[in-house]
Amino acid sequence: MAKKRSGGGLSPTQQAAKFLGVSVLAGAVMAGIALPAAGALGLAAKGSVKGFDEIPANLKSPQLSQRTTILDSKGDQLATVYSRDRTVVDLKNISPYMQKAIVAIEDSRFYQHGAIDLKGVLRALNKNAQSGGVAQGASTLTQQLVKNYFVEEAGDDPTKVAQATQQTLGRKIRELKYAIQIEEKLGKKKILENYLNITFFGEQAYGVEAASERYFSKPAKDLNLQESALLAGIVQSPSRYDPVNDEAEATKRRNIVLERMAEVGDISQQEADQAKKAPLGLHVSQPKNGCITATKGSAFFCQYVEHVFLTDPVFGKTREERAKLWNRGGLTIRTTLDPQSQESVERSLKDHVNKSDKVAAASTLVEPGTGRILAMGQSKPLGYSKNETEYNYSVNHSMGGSNYGFPTGSTFKPFVAAAAIEGGKPATQKYSSPNKMTYPSPVQTCSGKPWVNQNNESVENESASEKGPYGMNEAMAKSVNTYFVQLISDIGLCPVVKMTDNLHVVQGSGAKLPEVPSIALGSKGLTPLTMASAYAAFASRGMYCTPVAIESITRQVGDEQKSIPVPKSTCSRAMSEKTADTVNTLLRGVIDSGTGQKAGLSDRESAGKTGTTDGRRNAWFVGYTPNLAGAVWVGSATQKVSMTNITIGGVYHDVVFGADVPGPIWRDAMNGALQGKDAPDFNLVNIPDDKGDKGGDKGKGRHRGHDDGNNGDTIGGLIGGLMGGANGGTTGGTTGGPVPDPTFTLPGNFIQGQGDGGTKGNGNGGRR
Repeated sequence: MAKKRSGGGLSPTQQAAKFLGVSVLAGAVMAGIALPAAGALGLAAKGSVKGFDEIPANLKSPQLSQRTTILDSKGDQLATVYSRDRTVVDLKNISPYMQKAIVAIEDSRFYQHGAIDLKGVLRALNKNAQSGGVAQGASTLTQQLVKNYFVEEAGDDPTKVAQATQQTLGRKIRELKYAIQIEEKLGKKKILENYLNITFFGEQAYGVEAASERYFSKPAKDLNLQESALLAGIVQSPSRYDPVNDEAEATKRRNIVLERMAEVGDISQQEADQAKKAPLGLHVSQPKNGCITATKGSAFFCQYVEHVFLTDPVFGKTREERAKLWNRGGLTIRTTLDPQSQESVERSLKDHVNKSDKVAAASTLVEPGTGRILAMGQSKPLGYSKNETEYNYSVNHSMGGSNYGFPTGSTFKPFVAAAAIEGGKPATQKYSSPNKMTYPSPVQTCSGKPWVNQNNESVENESASEKGPYGMNEAMAKSVNTYFVQLISDIGLCPVVKMTDNLHVVQGSGAKLPEVPSIALGSKGLTPLTMASAYAAFASRGMYCTPVAIESITRQVGDEQKSIPVPKSTCSRAMSEKTADTVNTLLRGVIDSGTGQKAGLSDRESAGKTGTTDGRRNAWFVGYTPNLAGAVWVGSATQKVSMTNITIGGVYHDVVFGADVPGPIWRDAMNGALQGKDAPDFNLVNIPDDKGDKGGDKGKGRHRGHDDGNNGDTIGGLIGGLMGGANGGTTGGTTGGPVPDPTFTLPGNFIQGQGDGGTKGNGNGGRR
C-alpha cells in the first residue's frame, strides 16, 4: 500500500504553529531545560507525553523486515516471500549519486546540523507561509528515521501505524528526543545507511536496494545520476510520484531533485540539465513475492513450509509471535525438498493428468526413517483462475488443504492387516469372504460399547468372481472387501484405532478416525502426506517418523547470520519389525501379482496398495521401496465427478481403478526420484500358501502369465500353473509346474481348483 510522508494536508496556520512549536521545543532541549508536565505547549493533552524527561532513554533500532528466501535441500532458491520487500545493504553498496540525491532533497544540511535543524525549520516555515501550502518539510533525516522506526515496529497493524504517524505534538517530542539519541549513538553515515534501507519507495519496495531492483532491475550500487534522482524524489509521496503509473509527474519530481543537487553543489548545472533531458529509463521487474512464484512446481510445498512456521511452537509460543517473526523476514530457510524427486513428481503428474481435466491429482514423496518430505506436487497449479486452486490437496485442512481430505478406499486395508498381525493373527488367517455380506455385528470398540449394525448395512467385493475362502495374502493382492470386514470384526476396532494412532493417521479435518467397521474400506478422508508418512513406517520396518519440511533456518541480524531452532522429526515404533516385514511381504504381492501390477518398479523391490472409492470419485496408489514412500491421489476435489467414461491426461477410461491412473503416476515419479540411488531389499517373511491344508505350499499363477510355485509340489504347481494361465495370463508358470496350453479352458467350477489328496493350488491370475 502506498504511503505518504506526514505533513501534507495541514493549513498554513497549522503548519506555522507546528513549526513554531518544534522550534521552541528544540531550543529548550538544546538548552537542557526539562519541560513542565503541563503548560502552554499542552504536553499533558491526549496524544502527547507527560514530559520530555519521562520519555524512555533508549530507542532500540528495530530488526528491519526483509524478504525471506526459501531453498531446496541442495541450496537452490525456490521462492522469496515477504511482507515488505527489502534487502538491507551497506552504504558502500549504494551509489554515491543516490546518497547525494536523498540528502539534497530531504535534508540538504544533514552533515552540518545535529538531530534537528533550526535553520531548516525557519526556512521551511517562511517558504510554506509564502506558498500557502507545504512546499518544504523541516524534519531531518534523523527525525524521519525515527518515525520510520515507529512505523516498522507497528508492522501491518493499522491502529499502531496510525499512532506512529499521528500529527500530535507529543509524537513530535518523542521523535526529537530519540533523534538526539541516535545522532550521538550512530553518526551520520550509519544514519544515512539506515534511512536508505528503511524508507518506502512505492511499488512494494522498501529500502533502496529493493527499489533499484524493482524500477531498474539492477542493484543500488549501479544507479546513475538520473536514476538516483528519480528514486530520491519518490520518497516524499510514493503514490503521487510513482513512475510506473504516472511518468510525467515522476519526471517533474526527478528534475526538481536534480535541480536541488545542483543548487547545493553536488553536481554542476550542466550535469543537471543533461540529466533532465534523459528518459526515465525504467526497466521494471515485477514483484516476485510469495509461494505462487515458486520454481520447480513447489508452490504448494512452499505454502506448507509457511504453515509449518506459523503453527509450530518452536518458532514462538503464540501464533502472533510466530507471525511477527515470519513477517519480519530476513530468513533463509533450507528445506527438505529434493530437486530430483520434485522434478520427477511434476513431470509424472503432467504426463498423466492435464490441469484442465475434470479431476485433479496430487502426489507426495517421503523418506522412510527420517520423515523428510522430498517432493509435493499436484496437477492444478496454485492460483485463483480457471484450472487453478488455492488448496493443497496433499495436506490436512489446518496446513492449507481441503476441508476433509479424500476417502482412501482399499489403501486403508494394510493398516487393518498390521493391527491384526501385531495382535497375533497369522498372515495365513482365512475367512469365508463371500462376494456380498452384511457387516458382522456386534464389533468391539475401545470404549467398550460395541458397534451394532442397526441398519443392516452390507458390503460386496469388486467382482462377482471374488468369493472365498481367502487367506490374507490373496485377499490383500485381490483387495477383497469382505475379507477385511470379517478381519476387523474378528479383532475389533480398538487394535485398528491404536495402530492408526501410532501411524498418526487422522482425517483431513484433523479429527480422529471413527470406530466403525467401514474404516477398513477407506471410507474416511485422508491426505497424500498422511498416507505416504504412514506407509513409510512399513518401509522402515515399523518406525514412524513425523513429516518434516525444514532442515535449517538462519536469520539476518545486523551483519551476522544467526541460526534459529527448527522442528525435528520424532520417530517412534509403530509396530514390531516382524509385523512390518509381514505387511511388506503382503504389499509386495499386490505389485507382483495383484491389483497394483501396473505400478511396479522394474529395477528394485517395491510394495504398495491400490484404492478406489464408491462412485469412482477417488483413486489412490500408495507404495514404497525400502528408501522412499509415496502416495498419489486422483479425483475430484468437490467429490462430484465419477471417474467412469472419462478422459484423463488425454487417455480415455471406461472405469478408473487405483492401478490405472494413480499407479503409473506413482511408478514414473518413483523411477525418476530413485534414479541413481541405492536399491535395498525388503526383509521378507515366508507366508505359507493361503489354501494349502496338508500338502505343500501353493503354486500360484500370476496374471503376468507365470507361476512361481513357492515351495509347491508337482501337483500343486501344476494346478496353480493351469489356473494362473486360465485366469490371468496367456502362459503358465515354469517353476511349480508345466506350462498350460493358452487355448485350454477349464470348467467354470474348476477355477478355484479344490484338489483332493490334501494338495490345493490357487489360480490368482485375474485382476480387479
